[in-house]
Amino acid sequence: MKELIKKLSDMRGISGFEYRISDKIADLFKPCCDEVSIDALGNIIAVKRCGKPDAKKILIEAHCDEIGLMVKDIDERGFISIVNIGGVDPRILPSSEVVVHAKRDIKGVIGAKPPHLQNRGEAKKSPGLEDMAVDTGLSAKTVRELVRIGDSITLAQSVGELMGGQFSGKSLDDRASVAAVLTVMENLRKLCHKVDVYAVIAVQEEVGGYGAMTACYRINPDLAVAIDVCHGITPDNSYLAYSVGCGAVITCGPNIHPKVFKRLTDTAERYNIKSEIDVDGGNTGTDAWVMQVVRNGIPTGLLSIPLKYMHTSVETLAVSDVQAVSDLLTYFIQNLGDDMEEWLCL
Repeated sequence: MKELIKKLSDMRGISGFEYRISDKIADLFKPCCDEVSIDALGNIIAVKRCGKPDAKKILIEAHCDEIGLMVKDIDERGFISIVNIGGVDPRILPSSEVVVHAKRDIKGVIGAKPPHLQNRGEAKKSPGLEDMAVDTGLSAKTVRELVRIGDSITLAQSVGELMGGQFSGKSLDDRASVAAVLTVMENLRKLCHKVDVYAVIAVQEEVGGYGAMTACYRINPDLAVAIDVCHGITPDNSYLAYSVGCGAVITCGPNIHPKVFKRLTDTAERYNIKSEIDVDGGNTGTDAWVMQVVRNGIPTGLLSIPLKYMHTSVETLAVSDVQAVSDLLTYFIQNLGDDMEEWLCL
């Protein structure tokens, strides 16, 4: 699991530029699935059939896009001005290493004005994106030859394995969940299941959930479960956060079908899988929000992995929590049968 998370974290594809990594992710699913395709928006759809005609369909979903930046302009000295894609916090960017995906990948840094040169007002406020630029070290002429307005920029990879079974890196939101979905599909090769399973690795979650919405509309599943991250407890926050290492976080609330929630919690208890319950009173901020209202409405659940330092280059999680989500979803699917429509009735 650890190596799979690292491989996925190392990939570079911000929202709208997932085509840079879609083929690589699709290739990971091919050995364990009956069909793998990429739709017009860029979603990867992998299918594991149960072999029964007219079988019920469950959709399990994680998104593959990451937050990042885009080239806005290049000045006369070769410095690159930027705009954000997704929820980038400008405070994390000064002193960051980045990769500009131009005609070839170019390493760069986002510098910060030294404290020696700051006036009193500058020292008291965080710089905005308009105050920052990417420095590649190249001449203005070379930058203009290689870089185009609109090229994507990703945060550079960070530390990797930490102590205590934790892992840190960029884009673990939501590539760790992609690892969980892939592991579920690998598990199902060895198990008997009575429903057709559609694994969707969706695009554009960070800018609105459009990939999950279109994939659900196309597949029209009988049930769907989104997998994403939630906030892990850190020294500066324990509100609506969960301890890294607590297992799978199962959400309940108006975004979630109550029978799906109950079946997930019952499955965790039955198979002794570590879990916590998240009570969310509205929009969960995940693809589950858009999935539940596709077509006539889709009974939807949400499993989350606690993640520290979300939307930074040092997102940190416990590998055991990714495994817990994968195990829970595997057993949940294994125990689905022809009575799905009956037990989903409210």
